Amino acid sequence: MILVTGDIHGFGTPDESARLSRKNKLCRELFASMDKEDYLVICGDFGLLWNGGASERWWLRWLEEKPYTTLFIDGNHENFAMLDALPAEEWHGGRIHRISDSILHLMRGELFEIEGRTFFTLGGAESHDKPYRIPGVSWWPEELPSEEELAHARETLDACGWQMDGILTHCLPTRLQREVFPGYSYPANALTDFLETLYDRADFSTWYAGHYHVSGKVTTDHRVHIIYQTLQLL
Repeated sequence: MILVTGDIHGFGTPDESARLSRKNKLCRELFASMDKEDYLVICGDFGLLWNGGASERWWLRWLEEKPYTTLFIDGNHENFAMLDALPAEEWHGGRIHRISDSILHLMRGELFEIEGRTFFTLGGAESHDKPYRIPGVSWWPEELPSEEELAHARETLDACGWQMDGILTHCLPTRLQREVFPGYSYPANALTDFLETLYDRADFSTWYAGHYHVSGKVTTDHRVHIIYQTLQLL
């Protein structure tokens, strides 16, 4: 079983109920039947590698003790200094950062085979609130993929013939951002332009993105979804 959500931004303080459990009955019903071979996928803004504080450590232990395995791609609100300091390793066909035994960061531009399906991952997004954040404390330029990371993503896509079952990102392609949020200042950049090429060329069934703090279907063919702190079966 694979469940997908997005933008959890951590869970708050340990005396709060977890946001996913509080918000979604599906969470309580399905989690009871899951084991470590089942997966919760978070589409960016994981938020539990941020400052290494006591609350953060508490929630990482809480997640590690859950019956499922947690997978996440990076969003824009991540501490990339902490994340990139972790060694990379191979897992299910792609590269990961291992936070703990069952909390894994799915790195950018990778293709993973999970439960017999293939998923292409490309995290990152541009923060529209970065003028109000502090570089190296609450904002990192690595929030957007480098030219090297985008080149690696293209190599991965060429190797699989641009065919996959699912796509997991934090932001949407440029065109879809403009269509879904007209008049809003989500910036176009090298990442969203790359994702537009991906959207036009790739043969895929389902695409999930976080970032926008709303949930819903984006395209009329129901292939592209945005998701925010709710759960869906993937």
